[in-house]
Amino acid sequence: MLRRILIGLAVVGGIFLLFKYCDFKKNDDQDITYNTNLIQQQILNVGKLVVTEGHFSEVITYKNQQKYLMDMLSFEKKALVVVNADVTVAYDLHLMKYEIDSINKTITIVNIPKAEIKISPDIQFYDVEQSKLNPFTGDDYNKINKSVKANLAKKIEKSSLKTNAQNRLISELSKLLITTSQLGWTLKYDGKVIETEKDFGKQIKM
Repeated sequence: MLRRILIGLAVVGGIFLLFKYCDFKKNDDQDITYNTNLIQQQILNVGKLVVTEGHFSEVITYKNQQKYLMDMLSFEKKALVVVNADVTVAYDLHLMKYEIDSINKTITIVNIPKAEIKISPDIQFYDVEQSKLNPFTGDDYNKINKSVKANLAKKIEKSSLKTNAQNRLISELSKLLITTSQLGWTLKYDGKVIETEKDFGKQIKM
């Protein structure tokens, strides 16, 4: 009789543990799904166009000379060129690629889009001097436009505009880092585990 009671208790205990285990597995799966959904939502929140704007000005003098009759005659054209340019440095995070490993609780950023630099110059000409034998043509304006953009590109490299844009990018990506850290997940990029904003700064190249 006692043996039957013990066997019965063992069976009941086994069934109870089985239900508890199944309930635990169910809750664990629910947590993983919930956390994965949270991370996907945060990625959507981060996925936007990050834009940093700047303004640059410069004044250049353009000269061109045409010579004739073995350089005995020359006709010069010149102009004072005033340039005001709006410059944007943008990261389109809608194009960011990532992988989510819900089993190992890891999110890997596969690709962060490169910075897109757009220069929109407003070019004004003053003190224009030209002759009928050497007038301003479309070729001159193309040369001026090319020269202006090259000079502006150098100014942009020496300015803090690109650095400011990168800082804004890291600030956006850090929102994802905060979410993964709070949920106990791991964030990776370029083969490295990202634990702080500084880690993003080391890995992201302009």
